[in-house]
Amino acid sequence: MLRNVLVRFVTESVLVDGFVRRTASVRSHLPNIITPARTLTDFKDDTQKTFDSSLLDFLVCPLSKKTLRFDPKTNELINEELGIAYPIIHGIPNMIPQEARLLPKTTTAEGQHIPS
Repeated sequence: MLRNVLVRFVTESVLVDGFVRRTASVRSHLPNIITPARTLTDFKDDTQKTFDSSLLDFLVCPLSKKTLRFDPKTNELINEELGIAYPIIHGIPNMIPQEARLLPKTTTAEGQHIPS
């Protein structure tokens, strides 16, 4: 049984090695015909993607599960209760709590702290 395994291994190794060498020689003779496939990163879109405000019906804060408010001036989703803002990058909200920005707190006339 070991002999059959070794014979098959050697035979297939020689066949694969021959195929690889033939393929390499063909590619060296035809460098202009074979071109790499275009990747998705080759395409650059200059238009700024905007946030679809209809997503606010579905998106909630991952920490408090409360609704969010979209601030077009800063391009962020704001959680008023916790005082944090989630950035929107290329039209996609980044809802990772570690990436959220803390909002500065302001004081009302009654002395209550509210996020600005």
